[in-house]
Amino acid sequence: MNSKETCRSELRSAFRHLSDRCLYSASKWAGEQLVGIEQDPAKHTPSHTRFQRGSSSIRRRFGTADPPYTATPPTGVSYASTPVQLDEDNDAADSDFYMLAKSYFDCREYRRAAHVLRDQTGKRAVFLRCYSLYLAGEKRKEEEIIELESPLGNNNAVNGELDALERELLALRRNGTIDSFCLYLYGLVLKEKGNETLARTVLAESVNRFPWNWSAWTELQSLCTNVEKLNSLSLNDHWMKDFFLASAYQELRMHTESLAKYEYLQRTFTFSNYIQAQIAKTQYSLREFEQVEIIFEELVRNDPYRIEDMDMYSNVLYAKESCSALSYLAHRVFLTDKYRPESCCIIGNYYSLKGQHEKSVVYFRRALKLNKKYLSAWTLMGHEYVEMKNTPAAVDAYRRAVDINPCDYRAWYGLGQAYEMMGMPFYALHYFKKSVFLQPNDSRLWIAMAQCYETEQLRMLEEAIKCYRRAANCNDREAIAIHQLAKLHNELGQTDEAAFYYKKDLEVMEDEEREGPNMVEALLFLATYCKTKKRFEEAELYCTRLLDYTGPEKETAKSLLRGIRNAKDVDHLPP
Repeated sequence: MNSKETCRSELRSAFRHLSDRCLYSASKWAGEQLVGIEQDPAKHTPSHTRFQRGSSSIRRRFGTADPPYTATPPTGVSYASTPVQLDEDNDAADSDFYMLAKSYFDCREYRRAAHVLRDQTGKRAVFLRCYSLYLAGEKRKEEEIIELESPLGNNNAVNGELDALERELLALRRNGTIDSFCLYLYGLVLKEKGNETLARTVLAESVNRFPWNWSAWTELQSLCTNVEKLNSLSLNDHWMKDFFLASAYQELRMHTESLAKYEYLQRTFTFSNYIQAQIAKTQYSLREFEQVEIIFEELVRNDPYRIEDMDMYSNVLYAKESCSALSYLAHRVFLTDKYRPESCCIIGNYYSLKGQHEKSVVYFRRALKLNKKYLSAWTLMGHEYVEMKNTPAAVDAYRRAVDINPCDYRAWYGLGQAYEMMGMPFYALHYFKKSVFLQPNDSRLWIAMAQCYETEQLRMLEEAIKCYRRAANCNDREAIAIHQLAKLHNELGQTDEAAFYYKKDLEVMEDEEREGPNMVEALLFLATYCKTKKRFEEAELYCTRLLDYTGPEKETAKSLLRGIRNAKDVDHLPP
């Protein structure tokens, strides 16, 4: 990777160009990476490094200081250092018109901004005029959605500016006068019109010309829905490509490769909160909740008013049933910005954990009013409808989620659950298969599919056993799969296999110091099995443990012990 000073210089220049063109999301990302580069303490006073304090503790804890990973270019090939040189409007009058248009744009008066620039021909002015028209069309489309349909309903609203913009941008590209920013906008238009192949080509061309526009990389990533499409891209070797690949690998569930990329990037962007959040996101996909919680606690300390990605933190706290921590987080984001979709989802999670599912749905609906394509809200609202036994509404919510992102395994899993509740196991099985294809290392999905095979309508016990075995090999923390394997093998009369899994289940329960009906079931089976196999000492040991219980199992153990003693006496009689 290029030196820290080179990356810093490039980002500073890129930040100015992005802000000047009102690409505020991309400029914010560039600014965050800029301050994420470690300052040389010999050259800067402590006030310049205040933002960077604290993040190093995460790196020390996870040992990411110097990962054994190489950059995107092969050994011996260096990154291209791309100078940020763009054609700007030099005429003072043009610049005056541009400043006025930019002020209108900042006030969300998009059509006024476009009108001011109608006669300007500079590349910067052409981009802002086209971008203003695009956003004016998007704004009108959102208004039509609100006027015509509820957030749960389908609608046919479209951006009315797309056709005119496509014609103009296509002409600019053909005559060779289009710049990287107009290419980005052209890619957006093509994507929205469904021409994904050409959109990928155009967006790749845009990032090759100006690699610091993170918004262009994000749109390009959304069009790379499989590894083949990702590998087909022709991209220049630049350090921004590593950010793109790390994020793309994450979306394609290549978690090991994604982590390696982010850890490599941390060598330069040591204090980047964005990279820390992405590492947490990858760890969340791997269900490493303890590590995720540690990273987010550090992020909250470093950036207490951060809302991005905090909905994922709330999911972790929900899964761990940390009600007080989730309550604090919900209160904090409510005071910071209660009308952000992430804030609404966090508050919805809090009410869900408290069992107030109706209130939870209200906040998830509010999140969708703010952003109808907010994937987490659709999925989480589906979960709430499942809890409320409103399966038609749950199915509708999950279907909207998979329409937005067909790679969201949680929505497919939710659809399986909903159809299982409606007594339609064949449909449920279809959706469970889709979810395990997308997330093959999640034991919960394999267990759900196995339970579907066990239903009365299917009774495909051998297939259920295969699924439980996969679950047992996928870090099944609750040991549900092992216990079910023991029961199914016993039901099929395969006593040796049943004994193996009951013994394994017993060992897990002993290690975790768990008691309960599963313990009793395992002890009873193993005692009977060992007696049948004439392993009397082992059988007596299991029976003795059963004597500590007060239920009917105690009498059963006594009866078994008497039988064992009689069998031992018979064995000792002379022939």
